[in-house]
Amino acid sequence: STQKKLLRVLQEREFERVGGSVPVKVDTRVISATNKVLPQEIESGRFREDLYYRLNVISIYLPALRDRLDDVPLLVEHFLSKHRAAAGAGPAKISQGAMRTLMEYEWPGNVRQLENAIERAAVLSQGGVITEDYIDLSGADNRRFVDVGQQIRKGTTLRELLGDVERQALSEALTQTDGDRVAAASLLGLDLPEFQSRFAAFNL
Repeated sequence: STQKKLLRVLQEREFERVGGSVPVKVDTRVISATNKVLPQEIESGRFREDLYYRLNVISIYLPALRDRLDDVPLLVEHFLSKHRAAAGAGPAKISQGAMRTLMEYEWPGNVRQLENAIERAAVLSQGGVITEDYIDLSGADNRRFVDVGQQIRKGTTLRELLGDVERQALSEALTQTDGDRVAAASLLGLDLPEFQSRFAAFNL
């Protein structure tokens, strides 16, 4: 498997080219990142424990964007510079109201969602000041999160509520695996046919 091959490279500092038989020595350092909880992946058998300890020399935990909203202004400036430069235009400015809108949002799609929102706003503003009118978060993340208390007060039945939770879980699993249905099914503890059946039932 790929994990086994990577472990050998890290331990032995060598590999063999495809079709080759002569070991090639390497001197490299590996920087890896994941959005998975690896101890849970190890328990489920999806990730090798020996590879985990070989990789986990120095760990840096990066909280979700919603837990570090003070970073939003710096990220906004970075993305503005990046996308305006790519378009061959001058630097764009953002209004206080627009920045406040960005700071008050929870960013379920994390930094990638913020970058998409800024790229869109930079294009629409055509080099002018980005105001709240250019910040569109309605389509940036179409997942519908279930507020159990609110749904019960509205008279939602348990069957309907569980259906909403299942729909959300399927959508979230696909988001976390970048649309890979096999990986999404595994993430939810389902086999692929069952995942496909549930997915089709909700017309996702």
